[in-house]
Amino acid sequence: MPTSRNRSADGALSGRGARKVTLRDVAQLAGVHAATVSRVLAPETRVLVNEETARRVEQAIEQLGYQPNPLARGLKTRRSTTIGVLVTDLTNPLFPPIVRGIEDRLLAASYTALLANTDGRPERERHAYEILSARQVDGFIMATAFRQDPLVDEAVERGVPVVLAVRTTDSRRAPAVIFDDDLGMRRAVEHLVELGHRQIAHLAGPQTISNGARRRAAFLASMSEHGLTVLPGQIVEADAFTLDQGEQAVARLLDADVPFSAVIAGNDLMAVGALSALAAAGRSCPQDVSVVGFNDMPLADRLSPPLTSLHVPHHDLGVQAAELLLERLRDPDAPVREVSVEETLVVRGSTAPPGA
Repeated sequence: MPTSRNRSADGALSGRGARKVTLRDVAQLAGVHAATVSRVLAPETRVLVNEETARRVEQAIEQLGYQPNPLARGLKTRRSTTIGVLVTDLTNPLFPPIVRGIEDRLLAASYTALLANTDGRPERERHAYEILSARQVDGFIMATAFRQDPLVDEAVERGVPVVLAVRTTDSRRAPAVIFDDDLGMRRAVEHLVELGHRQIAHLAGPQTISNGARRRAAFLASMSEHGLTVLPGQIVEADAFTLDQGEQAVARLLDADVPFSAVIAGNDLMAVGALSALAAAGRSCPQDVSVVGFNDMPLADRLSPPLTSLHVPHHDLGVQAAELLLERLRDPDAPVREVSVEETLVVRGSTAPPGA
């Protein structure tokens, strides 16, 4: 029985039994060689084709409804056009907008992100890395690094394209996009000092993670710059950047009867935990204690009181991490770069003069 085939106005075949449009069809319509079409389709060789020719190819692709076969292209280019993205916990409000920025930039370059959570555990980090490596991803963006991270060092030694996001390692062997924590902490301390606070506590994040260590060091330096002494017990080190750890840290401050009229938390989740612990102890914010967070996570302005926090452009950080990885794919021998993203203080209702 003959199959039903229709030719649309643009010349493409459609309907049951229609012949699939090929790369050669695109080349013929655009008036170029098939190899030129391949160059236009590949992000790393697109720049080798002049703009007018590339436009003709793209118009032919659209007119014919051509769908490239990524598997076939991968066999020729030895690229899968997929990138592994590792995050500690996607339920942390910090990460979704960062991942969205990564995806948006990769999509524009015809790459796809494959996402995995590690729960902040090195064994899960390695397992996710190995699973994605078996899927032949072209590189990794990792927002999971510890200051001492053998997996990152191993990947670099093997020549695997790796970019770190949010965190970095002490070895600084991989390109990274990180927050300017020194500047952020200086702005937080300065804001509280200008309000009149002198007894300021810091809920420090894990010291095995670069953010936790840098923010703690920056807190001490900033307090010293203002001529303020950090008393014993005014820094409480947490085991994780979580709400529960923020609650426990403030509970320890209160139990130890450490004097403080303001708290700078290691991140916003810890700040939320601090607000909860203060309320449970009958302390109001900001009348009794002012609270500052880090990262300005989505919905920080909807808390009660709205949280004063150090804002970072989350989506842009993800875009920049993806851009660094694309650079690495184009030139594996390029110098290792570290991009620092500025933090700006957003003042809301959780900070006020002491006793206000």
